[in-house]
Amino acid sequence: MKVLVVGGGGREHALVWKLAQSSHVEEIYCAPGNAGIRNEATCVAISPTDIGSLLTFAQENAVGLTVVGPEAPLVAGIVDAFTAAGLAAVGPSRAAAQLEGSKIYTKEILRECHVPTGDFEAFDAPAAAMKALAGKSFPLVVKADGLAAGKGVIIASDKTKAENAIRTIMEDRAFGAAGSRVVLEAFLEGEEASFIVLTDGETILPLASSQDHKAIHDGDRGPNTGGMGAYSPAPIVDAAMHQRIMTTVMEPVIQKMNERKTPFRGILYAGLMIKNGTPYVLEFNARMGDPETQPILFRMKGDLAETFLLLHKTELHKARLAWRSDPAICVVLASGGYPGAYEKGKPISGLRELDTLPNIKAFHAGTETAPDGKIVTAGGRVLGITATGKTLAACRDRAYEAIEKIHFDGMTFRKDIGMKGIKRQAR
Repeated sequence: MKVLVVGGGGREHALVWKLAQSSHVEEIYCAPGNAGIRNEATCVAISPTDIGSLLTFAQENAVGLTVVGPEAPLVAGIVDAFTAAGLAAVGPSRAAAQLEGSKIYTKEILRECHVPTGDFEAFDAPAAAMKALAGKSFPLVVKADGLAAGKGVIIASDKTKAENAIRTIMEDRAFGAAGSRVVLEAFLEGEEASFIVLTDGETILPLASSQDHKAIHDGDRGPNTGGMGAYSPAPIVDAAMHQRIMTTVMEPVIQKMNERKTPFRGILYAGLMIKNGTPYVLEFNARMGDPETQPILFRMKGDLAETFLLLHKTELHKARLAWRSDPAICVVLASGGYPGAYEKGKPISGLRELDTLPNIKAFHAGTETAPDGKIVTAGGRVLGITATGKTLAACRDRAYEAIEKIHFDGMTFRKDIGMKGIKRQAR
């Protein structure tokens, strides 16, 4: 069958790479793709949010399965449109995608089914949010309600910073319409983990655990990004914690979505803060994470295309996935200035050298091919250098050794990806 992957980042490159290994797949299209994906799929110049054009393309090219990578088209209703046209698409409906599209909606769901999460209040006017700060403890988390590409969360260390965050989100509209409402949430300490499941609304199939690194600088300092690196598995999610997350988070939420007549069918990602043995939900995503997808799929044994088809048919109970014991890690190389303003068009060198290295893959994110044929930067997050090895320390060393071969002007990356896991293993 023919497969269409919607999106053009590192997550989508990893999906294309893994789907191409399926015996069910004869051809893969990616809209819009990037310079790396172009070597493994046919790239189509259609925006991920141009749902009408994507649907027409899928119909005209007899696409048998569409996999939606980013959140914006899901929240806009791409799966509803494809389903109405009789086409198979992996992802939740527009109504169910509100688990990512609105932080307030998510908080209300969590409250209804008694899932652990930080205390919160929601506001639709900056004056009311400012007034509420008088009774808050600091640090405090200030969140834009809507989609903000992972950047709409500001941790305020004091009242003045919280006021500035509210102004930035609600008055300056730094994140656009996402800032029409704001959430003030208690700051939770602990260790973060990412827990992703596939679900057809009945069966819940967990993927391997992982840990993301959101902040731009080492030691989790600086503003949040879309993710600067990840590794899998996350040692903090042992067998007991895995079961606790399933029974206290995933199962109640999916059951509640069914009760609300908005069943969640697709990929559900829980961003968690684990404190004293309790998993607290920080956020939900309605799709695979980026960069978590890269190390997770590096470890996956099984046919991803077949699994997605079973999900679509509400036959996920027949799926069989397994995981290689060796861990994997992804380190993101970003443009200078990210997550703020950054320049594009910087030539990237060293990619061919990486192609010769075993157990290494450079997943492209913000890249494009220049008129002269050179691969250049075209986004904030540029590459995800992904490696596997016998131990987390070994694959981490391998990834950073590979990074030494890559260069583009302004290249920046965190030096501590995976260190939390290594320290936990040493205890």
